[in-house]
Amino acid sequence: MDAAVTQDDGKMQKSTNKPNFVPETNEDPASESGHDETHHDFVLDFVQKELGGDLKSLKNVAELLEKVRAEKEMLEEQVLSASSASPLKVSAALDAAEEAQATMTSLLKRQAVLSKGLDQHLQEAEPWVDELCQNIDHVDTMERSMRYMQCLQHIEELSDRIQQCLMTNSVWEAIDSVADMATLDAGLQASLCRHLQGFLRATLRFWHKIIKDRLASDFEELLTLLHWPSISPPMQPLAPPANAQEISSQLDLLVSQLMALQTSDDLISEKALTTLPGVPQAPPLSLPVQVMVLPLTKRFRYHFTGHRTTNSLGKPEWYLTQILMWMGNNSAFMDDRIQPILDRTGANVNARVELCRGLLSLAQEKLSHDLPRLLYDDTLFCHLVDEVLQFEKELRSTHAYPPALPGLLHIPLEDATLQKWLTVERKMALEKVDAMLSGEGAWSCQYRDISDVDELKAPDCAETFMTLLLVITDRYRALPCSRAQLKFLDLQRELVDDFRIRLTQVMKEESRSPLSPRYSAILNAANYISTVLADWADNVFFLQLQQAVVSLGEVEAEGGRPVLGPMEAGRLASLEGSLFESLLALLDRLRGDMIGRLLDTVMKDVREKAQLYRQDRWLSLPSQCDQATMSLSSSACPMMLCVRDHLLTLQQRLCGPLFQTAWQGLADRLNSFLYQDVVLYNHFNEGGAAQLQFDMTRNLFPLFGHYCKRPENFFKHVKEACIVLSLSIGSALLLRDLLRDALEGRVSLDREGGATGGAGAPSPEQALNELGVYRLAPGDVLILLNLRASWPGQ
Repeated sequence: MDAAVTQDDGKMQKSTNKPNFVPETNEDPASESGHDETHHDFVLDFVQKELGGDLKSLKNVAELLEKVRAEKEMLEEQVLSASSASPLKVSAALDAAEEAQATMTSLLKRQAVLSKGLDQHLQEAEPWVDELCQNIDHVDTMERSMRYMQCLQHIEELSDRIQQCLMTNSVWEAIDSVADMATLDAGLQASLCRHLQGFLRATLRFWHKIIKDRLASDFEELLTLLHWPSISPPMQPLAPPANAQEISSQLDLLVSQLMALQTSDDLISEKALTTLPGVPQAPPLSLPVQVMVLPLTKRFRYHFTGHRTTNSLGKPEWYLTQILMWMGNNSAFMDDRIQPILDRTGANVNARVELCRGLLSLAQEKLSHDLPRLLYDDTLFCHLVDEVLQFEKELRSTHAYPPALPGLLHIPLEDATLQKWLTVERKMALEKVDAMLSGEGAWSCQYRDISDVDELKAPDCAETFMTLLLVITDRYRALPCSRAQLKFLDLQRELVDDFRIRLTQVMKEESRSPLSPRYSAILNAANYISTVLADWADNVFFLQLQQAVVSLGEVEAEGGRPVLGPMEAGRLASLEGSLFESLLALLDRLRGDMIGRLLDTVMKDVREKAQLYRQDRWLSLPSQCDQATMSLSSSACPMMLCVRDHLLTLQQRLCGPLFQTAWQGLADRLNSFLYQDVVLYNHFNEGGAAQLQFDMTRNLFPLFGHYCKRPENFFKHVKEACIVLSLSIGSALLLRDLLRDALEGRVSLDREGGATGGAGAPSPEQALNELGVYRLAPGDVLILLNLRASWPGQ
């Protein structure tokens, strides 16, 4: 049997395609001996798998051999059929390839013939192409020359038409021709014909100036008849002239014609609209208002330039007030006379605003000239800034000057001027802080005698400091640039931090006597500043600055300079944080440290007064039934008086929120002291426990009852200790046994699922809760029960 299997195995190895149980091999003959062993092992494994180790299964060898032979014959038939079909497919592929090769050869021959013919044709046509290109260039040059000459002819025609119109006094036709010339000028902006552009611009400027001067001269004469400008407020209405209707018609005509020249004036005007540093782009001033401002411009320059006495660096209010007066005196004329005409022309122009813009340009020019000369004189510089701020405020409010248009505040925002402004603000603020802290009444309260007003009990120095910050806010609130506003905000935060450091230094000097009035005043000052800053954090103006910080931070981060971390930017953007968050944290820390020092000093005094009470004979006091009436322990009187006096003092000196924090902190410390140093330090008989409960519930707790409804909630350890010590003997025995059992493990302290050690036995926590004990742990209650002196059998 083994020989037969081995012989059949050799046959399978010689076949081309092996059965599915024989692995394929692609190795070279050098490794044939190794693979023979592998195949031999594989066959043995196969036989072992099919026949197993049972000798009775050897009768199936014949069936297995027949199955393998049948599979081998099937594979050989497949190989033979594939070999017979392959020559037909190969011959067909060869025929197709030969046919494709023949077609390719034919196409290559045709391509060579066509390429040769094309090259010959191009050589023959090249002279014709060169001649044709020359003709096309010549025609193009002639066409451009013709268009150039046509444009020159059109310019000459427009110029002649304007001349004829002016000679015949047809001003409207002349204005229309100038408008056509301006349209042609705008259309030639992209042209490379610089000489043509220059000729057209010069021609346009020539005729525009002639028409403008002619209209301006007539307009000025008419304005004189209308008593323009009004230099001072009219005392009484002026009588209308006899030819009022004719003057009104002439005014309507001239204003309309000047407005029609506006487009060409904007195009050719050589006047720089934004030559002043720091002043943003603004639309050009309308022509009628330009003419109307001329007499006021002459007066302004006469009085406020040169060596006139009215031109004083120390009196900027003179020219600023004059500008405001002219605006107010002539606004009625602009509204009544000029605005209706502008509305009829369809121009979207506000006559009063245009007058303000024209006059404001004079103030801008004057301010830009004076500012650099004042950078080295702090007094004059501060005065100028104050006057500019007042001018801007009145301009925006009284004269309704639009916020979108530039005023005077853009000029001081130049880098050098703004830095000077910030430096002066910082210098003067620090000087004022030094002066207010060194004053005699720095730490006294201005409203100390008026309880309804003085809720925060802020000392004068703190109120003056916050007023100083408020003034700085009012000064930079109107600035048109958020970056400049944020620089002033940084200055304010720097000043607040400086003042906090000063408070800390003064506090350290007073830390030896925290009960002094000055120490309480410092604490009130820190609380007052913190309260005001918290209110500012919710103010609309500072919320807008907060959003500006986030926006500017994102912009600068895109430029490679992140100014805010992702956490800080996220908190500010979501309004979870505030601009004063870091300062508020530092002030809260200072406030907490000071309250801690204050309470430590109070508790030191209370401990000294409580020594007799702590060492009282709690073990030998008579029971309650042996006394007619209960009274306060004589040893507790000094402690109670000390607590009462300190509470009254703190209430008088500290503001409401601080006093609430202080008395609650004092109650917590008293609770810990009485529990640790009085209750746990002594043993109590029945009379001692009753006396302790009376002292606490009828004397100590009511001291704090003036400030809350349930003062016992702040003395939970002491209150619950009194409950445990005052239990009756029976209740105390049952509770002690229950707690002992719990601690010894017979009843679980951490009950899960309501399991109990015995049927119906309550848990320690349930038993304590029924007695009103919630804060003390079972172990602490057991300690208290062991402090009782009266147990049966003792």
